[in-house]
Formats: sequence, C-alpha cells, structure tokens
Amino acid sequence: QTAHRIQNFTQRELSYGQPASEKTEVAVVYNSTNLYIAVWCHQIDTNTIVVKSLQRDFNYDAEDNFKTLISPFNDKRTGYLFIINPLGARADLLVTSGEESNMDWNGVWDAKTNKTDYGWTAEIVMPYTTLKFKNTTAQVWAINFERNIKSKNEQSCWQGWSRDFSIENIAVAGTLTDLNDIIYKQRFELKPYMLGGWTLKDDKITYKPTGKIGADLNYQVSPTLKLNLTTNTDFAQVEADRIQTNLTRFNLYYPEKREFFLEGSNQYKLYLGNGNELFYSRNIGIENLHSVDVLGGVRLFGKETDNNIGFLSMQTVAVDSIPTTNNTVFRYTRDVGVQSHIGGIVTSKYNTNHQNVVVGIDGNYTTSKFMEDKNIVIAGLLSTSLDEGKRKNQSLSYHFFIDYPNDLFDIYWGTTSIQRNFNPELGFLQRTNFTYYEFNFRYSPRWFEEHGIRKLYLKPFEAIAYFTNGTGELESFYNESRPFGFGLKNGDEFEFNLQQKYDRLDIPFTIADSISIVIGKYWMYKYELQYNTFKGRNVWAELYYNWGDYYAGKIQTASSAIGININEHFNIKNEYSFTQIKIQRRTVEINQLATYFNYAFTTRLDIAFFSQWNTEEDLYLVNFRLHWIPKIGTDLFAVWNNGYEQLKHAEFAKPTINDGAVKLVWRFLF
Repeated sequence: QTAHRIQNFTQRELSYGQPASEKTEVAVVYNSTNLYIAVWCHQIDTNTIVVKSLQRDFNYDAEDNFKTLISPFNDKRTGYLFIINPLGARADLLVTSGEESNMDWNGVWDAKTNKTDYGWTAEIVMPYTTLKFKNTTAQVWAINFERNIKSKNEQSCWQGWSRDFSIENIAVAGTLTDLNDIIYKQRFELKPYMLGGWTLKDDKITYKPTGKIGADLNYQVSPTLKLNLTTNTDFAQVEADRIQTNLTRFNLYYPEKREFFLEGSNQYKLYLGNGNELFYSRNIGIENLHSVDVLGGVRLFGKETDNNIGFLSMQTVAVDSIPTTNNTVFRYTRDVGVQSHIGGIVTSKYNTNHQNVVVGIDGNYTTSKFMEDKNIVIAGLLSTSLDEGKRKNQSLSYHFFIDYPNDLFDIYWGTTSIQRNFNPELGFLQRTNFTYYEFNFRYSPRWFEEHGIRKLYLKPFEAIAYFTNGTGELESFYNESRPFGFGLKNGDEFEFNLQQKYDRLDIPFTIADSISIVIGKYWMYKYELQYNTFKGRNVWAELYYNWGDYYAGKIQTASSAIGININEHFNIKNEYSFTQIKIQRRTVEINQLATYFNYAFTTRLDIAFFSQWNTEEDLYLVNFRLHWIPKIGTDLFAVWNNGYEQLKHAEFAKPTINDGAVKLVWRFLF
C-alpha cells in the first residue's frame, strides 16, 4: 500500500498513443527470497470484465488479463512473461526473442486476485529460484506491463506501446532498479516422482500393472546456470497429440510437450527454415517410430555474462536390435551488440552400432532501431553432418534470411539449401536435396477505421520455390496472395486467399484408401475463405473453406471450431473438419472430430477430457487427465487413455487401447 505506483499506461490498440481508458496501477516490492507485484485494475463498469478460465495456461487471448515481462539479464533478448486473469488463473512463457516465446514452460510462481467494486486487484509472488539473474550486489532488470480489456479490445502498455513491437520485445521495456543484496537461499531442488499404472490388452483381456520411481535433481551452479540430473525419466502426464491428416509426401511435425525438454528449450534451438529444425527433442525417446524408456540424463543451461549455454545428454534403453543410445546436444551463443549473437551447435546420436554427428555455426544481427524505430533481423546458419565419424559428399546445409517484421509492412526474404546426404538424426527435415527461396510481403494499413475496421490484412504475394540440387530443376512452387482481408474493432477477422502450387513428383506416394499419386508435373490452383469471430465472447467460432485442384483431381476442405464458455469453471471446444478428394474416378472422404472439455474446480485443480475421431486412421481415442497442484511446484496427475483402432471391425466392449497412470511429483528445496 505504501510502495511507489506507476500508472502511465498508453494504448497500443484501439486508440494508438492515447492514455488507457481505464486506470491501471502497479507496484513492485521485494525481500530476500521473492519479488512481489501488486496490480490495481480499475474498471468503471465491472460487469464488462471478461473472464472465462481458472485452469493453468488458460487462453489469455480470449479474456481480460494482465501481463508482466521480466528480463533479469536485461540483455534485450530473453526473459519471462507472466500472465494472470481477474480470477487468478496463471499462464507463463519463456521469451526467446521479440517474436518468439515458449508457452509450454511452467515456472514456479503464484498469484491471488480479488474483484472489487472498482475493478479487480492482484498480488503476484515470484521466487528468485524461478528467475535466473546475474550475481551482482545491485540488480538492474528489464520489466514491462501490459493490460488487455477484452470488452473494448483495448491493449495498453507501460513502455514500448508501438504497434511494431509486442510486449515480448524486451529491447523496448522499462527498467527495474534498486534490487539490492538478493541471493538464492535454496541451492538444490529435488523433484522425486512415484508412478502407478495399468495396461489392458484386448486380445486376452490381460491386466498389466506398472510402477516406476524416478527423480530430477536441480542445482544452481550459479544464479544464472542450472544443472539438472534426471533418472528413470517418465512422461506419463503429457497430454495426447492431436492426430494430423497428412495429404502430402512429407513428414508431419508434432510439437514437444514434455516438460523436461521445455525448460530452457530456447538454449538449444536452431532453425533451418520452412519447418526444418537442426535439433528436434521429440526424437529423443523414439526408435523405429516406437517410444523407448529414458534411463537418465543431464542438462546444463543458462547464461554467464554474455555467454549462453545449452547442454543436454540423455541415455535411452536398448530396444529390439538397437542398443542403448546416447543423445547429446551442445549449443553455445555469445551476445554481440544490443540484440545480436554468434554461436554454434553440436548434436550427437551414438550407440555401439552407429554414430551421427551434426556441427553448425550461426549468427544474427537484430535491432529494434532500424530507421530509428523499426525491427529488422539478418541471420545465417551453416551446418554439416557426419556418419561414423566421416563426412560424406553433399552433406551441407545453410539458411540465410532477412526479416522486417513490423506493423504496416512485414517483409521476409530467405534461402535454404539441404544437400542430399545431410543427415541430422536428432533434427527434423521435411525433405532433402533442395535449395529453396522464399519471399513474403504483407501490407496491413489501418484504413476505414470509421467503418469499424481495425486493420486490413493484405498480402500481395508469398512465394516459395524449391529447386532440386544437382539439376537445378524446379521441384515445387507455392504462391499465396490475399487481395482482401481485415480485422474488425469488435475482434472478428476475415481472409480471402488465392493459392497457386506446382509439384514435380519423381516418386509416387500414397494417400488415404491406398490412392497413389503418380509421377508427373502438376499445377494446382485453390481458393480459401477464413472467418473467425472474437474469442472473448461466450460462444465463438472459426470457419474455414478451401477448394480447388489436388494433383490430377479436385479437393475441398471445410472445417470449423466452436468454443462455448459455460462459466469460469466449464469450457468446451469442438473442432470438425471434412475433406473430400475426387481423383482417379474415386472419391475419398476424410472426417476428423476433436472435442475438448475442461472443468476447473479452482486455479489448482482441473480435469480435462479430450476425444478425437479420425476416419483416415480409422480410430477413436479418448484422453482424460486430472491435474491437482497441492502447492506450487508439486503436481498430482491422473491420466486415462481409451480407444479403438480399426473402428470398422471394433468390438466396443474390448477397446484396443486402454491404459492409465497416476503420477505424483513433489518438490523439495534445500
């Protein structure tokens, strides 16, 4: 109550540069173990407060929220983003750049809120063990705050309210000073777990109980470097993947969801462009498309002065003819200038039968002061792979791009080449033996505001061309233009897109129902409509329709998503898609249905139900998960998976998938 308060918030949306329409006050205090933030969110009409959720990692884009950005390193690059709503629901992200962040990270912090007759208030506590910072007597941190009022679609910030920046852009944040003599009192964090589960087999109706004990031990080598040791690692609590329909000849990408690999994941990332990754952590624990157990591992990640370090080594068990395997990645970058870096990476997959190593170097120049107040990024990467200690011919890859990501103009040019024998076994590639060029140009003027339009979404073109290495022949081409698109002040959005595609097939591939797409050269033209309603409403929808050519046939895809907010405890989302392909005098129809139910009793106890039906894979799956947080940092999970493969012949009394687990993770500090 007696701390100094700031209240000079400025609108980014809707009325750019104007003072916030509602008063917001923030105060920061601290002691030897925690940072505390107090927030007073005034609102003249408290009935217009939009709040829908209680669960962890809520969809903050759909409701009123308050965001706190903290960068203890004050390095203009990395930090933490903490988000709360008026009911005290929490979400958090690791910020890795002005445009990138990882929402799957979960930090140890807490918040309590209270609705008042003038709005709502909040108190947030952030232990220093969550915030890595330099080991100096006097701390100087970057900090920023943002408030979103969904009933007005208003977004206001304390600092950096330019529309060319988001709050994740630490370079334009404010400064927090006078943090003196703060230290870590806890040096060790022990997180043991106990797991009990079962598996029912449909063929013999057999019951197979499972049990497991393991632990993670975390040690702060310094306030900024964290060492993590893990043994008997298990990921039973991870939510199920949404099954994707693949109508292309390329691999599908599934995001990492295992918490162990998410913390500090920015320290290991190196992007090759167009969906390719030099390190893809989901390859760890996978052999021959089947999951294998992790015996244990070690991680060291963090920052020392201008040096960023990410080291990870995991050992998996032997399976079939594959011996126990070591998976290692080491990533190093050094900060250069205000926002730039240079660095390198080494990945290794090794067992007694085989060794694969990838080595790469990279660097970028980033600034938020190009032409005084614009963003620009210029970056490059060069890497090569070695098998059995030897480098083959044609085993290089490179990626170079220039990005101008700003509000009015968003322009990108990039090129990537991946040679025929480049083989990153701990990475992810969609295709090999190509060189591609990409150029995107988006134009977003703010015209017709008097007619309720917030922003136009125009895209003169997005062109991507792949050429086969060696011959230089065009392999694939994609172009999308958007002659008409807009976002309304009420939050609704619309797009009309024109798409052009060319694909040269040298090898046939097969899609649903064993339809073969034969060798040939194909030009395809499609049209696309998208309409999304504002997610801040109690009922919202996303509608999508795409139709046109599909190789030697025709395709049309329609999909919808409908969200229903019953109240702050109960939320439903239903997603449905229908794809029809007419080719080779045959008609293929693919249906997908996914339903999500979430009921949150409190901000620390919720249950989630996720079911999905896919006619291409001919299966139906159900995933149930209960998550209870007895205290912050400690978790209890109960997970049950049930489903049917080969639905056409399924016996519904005998599910082909039936397993479950209960996992308790407890956190000790000493």
